[in-house]
Amino acid sequence: MITLNINGKDVQLDAPEDMPILWALRDVVHLTGTKFGCGMAQCGACTVHLDGQAIRSCVTPVTVAVGKKITTIEHMQNDKVGQVVQAAWSAVDVVQCGYCQSGQIMAATALLTSNKKPTDDDIDAAMSGNICRCGTYPRIRAAIHEAANKLA
Repeated sequence: MITLNINGKDVQLDAPEDMPILWALRDVVHLTGTKFGCGMAQCGACTVHLDGQAIRSCVTPVTVAVGKKITTIEHMQNDKVGQVVQAAWSAVDVVQCGYCQSGQIMAATALLTSNKKPTDDDIDAAMSGNICRCGTYPRIRAAIHEAANKLA
């Protein structure tokens, strides 16, 4: 048994030590907001926070998270920055198909938690590797700037 802290609660999992966090979240804990995209940490759909840092859960084994805090998109409604980011996403109408958006929101929230006034270059660097097939990048950037303004 492995104990993980997921969204502020300790959860005991009967999972292999090398199971990626993504599959533990989706298949064992049944939190399906974190998406599978590529399985190679290249698309960002699986982004979650590990001790506040955005990570790719599809390639990170559960053992890496023991003793740390995993935060998923399901918990963003309880996070001040996450709430503001989600509101900005809605106000700017970022979403098209929506598949990548949980990863995008998680990456944006991690950025704005550590950098309250990001430049376009800061945003590009933080969001690099979070792929949106619909190409909503200008709206993603606009939503991050709007969220930053609300947090200021």
